[in-house]
Amino acid sequence: GDIMAGRRKIAGVAYEGGWWPLFDTNEEALEALVSAIERAGENPGDRVVIALDIAASEFSEDGGYRLSLEDRYMDSGALTDMFEGWLDAYPIVSIEDPMAENDVEGMAEFTQRFGDRVQVVGDDFLVTNADLVEDAAAAGACNALLVKVNQSGTVSESVAAFHAAREHGWGTIVSARSGETEDVSISHLSVGLGGGQLKVGSFTRSVRMAKWNECLRIQEELGKTAFVGGTVLANTWWGQQR
Repeated sequence: GDIMAGRRKIAGVAYEGGWWPLFDTNEEALEALVSAIERAGENPGDRVVIALDIAASEFSEDGGYRLSLEDRYMDSGALTDMFEGWLDAYPIVSIEDPMAENDVEGMAEFTQRFGDRVQVVGDDFLVTNADLVEDAAAAGACNALLVKVNQSGTVSESVAAFHAAREHGWGTIVSARSGETEDVSISHLSVGLGGGQLKVGSFTRSVRMAKWNECLRIQEELGKTAFVGGTVLANTWWGQQR
C-alpha cells in the first residue's frame, strides 16, 4: 500500500480486502508486487512468490480478449505469448483461468506450453465439477482445480471434483468466494482433504481473517503432524525455472 501510495497509484481497498490500484499497464501491478516483496526484506522467488487470478472470462470478447486498460485486443495465442513474458520476468508459480471458460483450445495450449513451469488452475473453467475436470484432463487443459463448495452446491459434489482432480495428479486449492461470512468450514475442509493450498483472501476483513485464524487453531491442535505447504509449491514450480 505504501509503495502504491508513494507512486500515486492507489484509490482505496477493494471488496475482498485487497488494494484497489490505478496502474497504467497490467504489468505495472507485477512490478509493484516485486517491489513490495523486496521492501519486506524477502527475495522474490524464495519464500514469497506470485499467484495470479486472470479471470479471462471477464474480458473475453468475440472469440478473443480485450485488455481495456492497454487498449489491446488479442487472440488466445497472443495472450499466451504475453503471459510467457511475465513468467520469464516474475516469480509466478500459479495462474488461475488464464483463458476464458469456453476457450478449451486456448487453455490446452497454455497448459501444454507452461504446465511444467506453473500451476494452471481452473476456476470458472471447471466450476468445481467432476465431469468438467474429466473433460479438461482429456483435453490436456489445466493441471490444478480450485474447489469452491458454494460453487458446486454441495460438499459431496465438491469432494467428488477434488478426488477427480487428484486422480489425474492435479494440484488442488480449496477457496472462498466473494460473498463470504465468518464461517470457517472451508479451513477444515482444506486440511481434512489434504488439499495443500487454501485461498481465502488477504490478511484483512473479518470474513477472511476468521479462516486464517482457524487454520492457526487447527495447526495448534494437530501439533507436529501439521505443516505449511507453501514452500513445497514454490519449490515445485518456481524452483524449476532457476
